Amino acid sequence: MVIYPQNFEQKTGFDKIRRLIAGKCLSPLGEERVREMSFSTDHALVTVWLSRTDEFMDILRGDRDFPSVCYFDLRPSLKRIRPEGTFMDEKELFDLRRSLQTIHDIAGFLVAREGETPAWPHLSALASGIRLFPAITAGIDAILDKFGRIRSDASPALLSIRREMADTVSGISRSLQSILRLAQAEGVVEKDVAPTMRDGRLMIPVATAFKRRIRGIVHDESASGKTVFIEPEAVVEANNRIRELEGDERREIVRVLTGFTDTVRPQTAEIARSYEFLADIEFIRAKALFAVQINAIRPDVTDAPGIDWVRAVHPLLYLSLSKQGREVTPLDIMLEGDRRLLLISGPNAGGKSVCLTTVGLLQYMLQCGLPIPVDPRSRAGMFSSVFIDIGDEQSIENDLSTYSSHLINMKFFLRHCNQKTILLIDEFGSGTEPTIGGAIAEALLDRFNRRGAFGVITTHYQNLKKFAQNSPGIVNGAMLYDRELMQPLFQLSIGSPGSSFAIEIARKTGLPEDVIRDASAKVGSDYVNSDKYLQDIARDKRYWESKRQTIHRQEKTLEDLAARYAGELETLKRERSDVLKQASDEAARILAGANATIENTIREIKESQAGKEETRQARKSLDDFKASVGLPPEPDDRITRRAAGLRKQGRRPERKPSANTAAEKETISPGDLVRLRGQRASGTVLDVRNGKQATVAFGMIKSVVSLGRLEKARKGEAEKEMRRNTFIGSRTADEMHEKKLNFRQELDVRGMRGDEAVQAVTYFIDDACLAGASPVRILHGTGSGILRQLIRDYLATAHGVGSYHDEHVQFGGSGITVVELL
Repeated sequence: MVIYPQNFEQKTGFDKIRRLIAGKCLSPLGEERVREMSFSTDHALVTVWLSRTDEFMDILRGDRDFPSVCYFDLRPSLKRIRPEGTFMDEKELFDLRRSLQTIHDIAGFLVAREGETPAWPHLSALASGIRLFPAITAGIDAILDKFGRIRSDASPALLSIRREMADTVSGISRSLQSILRLAQAEGVVEKDVAPTMRDGRLMIPVATAFKRRIRGIVHDESASGKTVFIEPEAVVEANNRIRELEGDERREIVRVLTGFTDTVRPQTAEIARSYEFLADIEFIRAKALFAVQINAIRPDVTDAPGIDWVRAVHPLLYLSLSKQGREVTPLDIMLEGDRRLLLISGPNAGGKSVCLTTVGLLQYMLQCGLPIPVDPRSRAGMFSSVFIDIGDEQSIENDLSTYSSHLINMKFFLRHCNQKTILLIDEFGSGTEPTIGGAIAEALLDRFNRRGAFGVITTHYQNLKKFAQNSPGIVNGAMLYDRELMQPLFQLSIGSPGSSFAIEIARKTGLPEDVIRDASAKVGSDYVNSDKYLQDIARDKRYWESKRQTIHRQEKTLEDLAARYAGELETLKRERSDVLKQASDEAARILAGANATIENTIREIKESQAGKEETRQARKSLDDFKASVGLPPEPDDRITRRAAGLRKQGRRPERKPSANTAAEKETISPGDLVRLRGQRASGTVLDVRNGKQATVAFGMIKSVVSLGRLEKARKGEAEKEMRRNTFIGSRTADEMHEKKLNFRQELDVRGMRGDEAVQAVTYFIDDACLAGASPVRILHGTGSGILRQLIRDYLATAHGVGSYHDEHVQFGGSGITVVELL
């Protein structure tokens, strides 16, 4: 594998791609992987790289959120704790716990359950062998709270120290409050003054004029000198004890951390390997994010060299123009078979160099495992070497001119190129006298072609264009130019050479016409005419290309119309089937209604022992019904014969009891599950009175109901209805969620009367229980202590309250009550 020259990435812009991907990393883990990203000639490895990135792009487009927080690099800390006696501090342990949890969540996200096919097989294979450390995370949870601070119950000694410290601080707070109230009463201290903390000791700020009125030690004074900070004599010993306890606390914390680190130390190698997995995932995520940003895909990649890209786009140019609201003109490039070397000609600033760097950059990105911005129809190959010669490499220190540097590059290309090399040469043959420069370039191009190399070469030399036209393996290409608007189109056309449009560009820039005529005369009419022929060929090709694209768009439109009409036809067929079914159902309903009407008419004749007049009336009712449904009247022989038969019998036929009658005689007894006719709610029969009324319990409500209004209910239906009635509506759930989001864990009742404060605290505790927020703080101030006592009396009896205590003296002391909920 050879990449030439050493600054290849700077020449193609890949260094900027590397920086953009590094900017999407979450930690030094991923950034390190971005720095290590390199060109590979291993087809299987590149395929795996691309597959992993493609699968992560699928994750980004999906509905599930991938774990993307708490990516910490703890490898330096793990390396530091290898010697005995060292320990990880609280922050390191907290980051270790969170990052191990992230690794656990990632593995759970990617690895499929047993018996299931993984959705992302390459990522799942990467995560399947990773070891997780639930015992370490559980151990950290035992000594750190959710904010990463050492828990008081991390050890019995630490718990004892902190309890004594809290009691001492509480005593200091009470003593200071007493001294402060006395000083305020004597006018030594202003009413709004509160104890303050200086050098870890509680003190009272006193005006300089009154500093001798309070017995104690002056520790500090304000910048203006008008206030001094006195530690009252009564609390000096207590403050000294606090200092001693703080030292004991620090030593005990170190002992706890050292003990836990001793359990982690034997597993540091395995944990470090898990962080390597986390680095891989972060790197893949960053590549996928960048690929989505530039609309890149994973093309079909073969192990053989070759390029067949459709609508390829330079990613950096795409990002730059997107910010300006402009679009990039895509390129169709094919290098394979007898078209391995593409010789591009055309006007200056027409896009030749962009085309060349696009090929070099995208091929390098692909073999570094990055998706590239091309059409899904594209195919890509693998190259073992990539050489580029672009820009000015002249060096005063190395005594190199521009042309000398190009020749040195050509010597290297000629020595090392082969059938798996891709060459990228800009302005081939330039930098010296055109005749000999063109001849040397032609000889080199012939050698490159005979070696079977691939490449993209830009030039203005006519001899190279002619050589390419007659040499299998080399194909001419042109960057198109609009002669009417006198501006480049940045479109690559493969198959014919392009014109430099030198005369047209000179005329556009305002060069005197006589100079242009003299120049044309000097080169001769043949050269000018040949250049015009090239321009005409380019114009005609552009015209026919435009026609081809128009036809392609029209064909696409016709295909879309045909697909739409086929869909609409299918919809019409379904709708026709639905209409016929509805008509059939309606006809069946009408027929059933007609049969019911006939039966009712016959029954009326039976019941009334109908004579001619009654029969005629029944016939009229039947004819009216048939007219209402659009049916012609039918002969009434059936009704007449039936009526005559009934008259001969001289008696009324008995009615058979119907199913409804049987249901009406249904016996209802105490304990039955019943409901009101036409209602859904069910209840239980408690007793039956006189066979006419029943006492029914509907939930918590008892009601006396007539038996005729009741019907038995099935147990399954009753349970289903009960579930429906007890289901919390979405609106209620939304309101509860909104209340949780807006809940504040602090209530200020200062200035309220006692009953108002207790009522406010009642509502506040109820809302806190509903929101699941614990702990919460109640600000009641110090004052005389009455309001504090009323609130604590209520808290002692309130449901859901586990415990309550004074806030730490640094955060308000006895003026704030901290409530821990169950």
